[in-house]
Amino acid sequence: MMMMDSTTEASGSSLESLMSSFNARITHLQELVIARNMFPASSMADLSAVDAAVQAMELQVQAIKDRLREETQAIPKTKKLISASLKQQKKLQNMSLHAPSQLPDRVTVSDSNTSRCLLPEFSVQDPGLEALNLKVNEEPAPLPKEKKGRSSPPMWHVTASELDSLSSYMRGRLTLEKVNAAINDMASYAEANAQLIIAPKKKLAENLWEKALEIRDIATMEGVKGKHFFLEADIKGPSLKLDNTGKAILTVLRHLGRINETRVGHHRIIILQKPN
Repeated sequence: MMMMDSTTEASGSSLESLMSSFNARITHLQELVIARNMFPASSMADLSAVDAAVQAMELQVQAIKDRLREETQAIPKTKKLISASLKQQKKLQNMSLHAPSQLPDRVTVSDSNTSRCLLPEFSVQDPGLEALNLKVNEEPAPLPKEKKGRSSPPMWHVTASELDSLSSYMRGRLTLEKVNAAINDMASYAEANAQLIIAPKKKLAENLWEKALEIRDIATMEGVKGKHFFLEADIKGPSLKLDNTGKAILTVLRHLGRINETRVGHHRIIILQKPN
C-alpha cells in the first residue's frame, strides 16, 4: 500500500509537470503563429518541433494513465491477499495449541515409487508421527472438554438478603428482578461461547469462525481455562446492557462474588464464579 501511495504521488507530480509544460507550449505556439505571419519561411521548423514535443507528452500521459489503472485494479487483489494471510495466521496459531509436545527427531521418507520408511525406534502407530499428517488448510480441532459431560453455565441468583446487605449508594435503584435477569443473560452469553469452543467448523457460519478461533485461544489462558466466561462485547441484552444500569449491575455482582474479570489482549473477559 505504501508503494501504491508513492506511485500515486509520483503520478500526480508528473501530471502537474505535464500541465505546466502544456501551458508553456501553448504560449510558445501562440507566439509562433504570430511569428509565422511575419516570417512564413522560417516558422515551419519551429512548428515541427512543437508538434513532436506535444506527441511525446501525449505518450507520457497515456503511460501514466495505464500505470494508474493497473495499480487501481491491484488494490482488491492486495486486500484479499492480506485477509487470506491473516486467516492463515490464525489457523496456524490454533494448530500450534494442539501440536504434540514432542515430535520424532528422525523420519526418512522415500521417493514416490517406494513406501514410506521409518527408523526402527519409531513404529507406524507412533502417535507423534501421526500428528505430522496435519495439513495447514485442515480445520483445527476444537479444544478438548475439561470434563466429561461439560455442565451448563451456572446461574447463582442473588437473594433478597444479599441485595439488602449492600449500601444504598451501591444498590441504587436496582431491583432483585433486574439483577437476576442479568445473571440469566450472562449464563446465555457463556453458553454461546462454550458452543463455539466445541463446534466443528462445518457447523458454524462463516462469520462466526474467526470469533470461534479467538474464543478458543482465550479459553486456554491462565485464569480462564476450564471456566465459563464471556466477553464484554457479548453484552447486548435483553436485560443486561452496557448502560449505566448494566454497569451498576456488574459492580454489584462483582462485589457479591458472582463474577470475576480479567483482560486478554484488547478484550475484557468476565468469568462466572461461585459465591463464597
